[in-house]
Amino acid sequence: MDGLTGKVIIITGASEGIGRALALYMTPLGCKLVLSVRNESRLLSLAVIG
Repeated sequence: MDGLTGKVIIITGASEGIGRALALYMTPLGCKLVLSVRNESRLLSLAVIG
């Protein structure tokens, strides 16, 4: 996935499953992530990991 530096990526369901895996995968690629979740505590745990 070249060319993602600076691009804005919106991920829904980012606190679990495929959404979480995608968020973790995209983090080091230099893109800006907008994450949507239903559970704030899971979002905060994701922020600590990334």
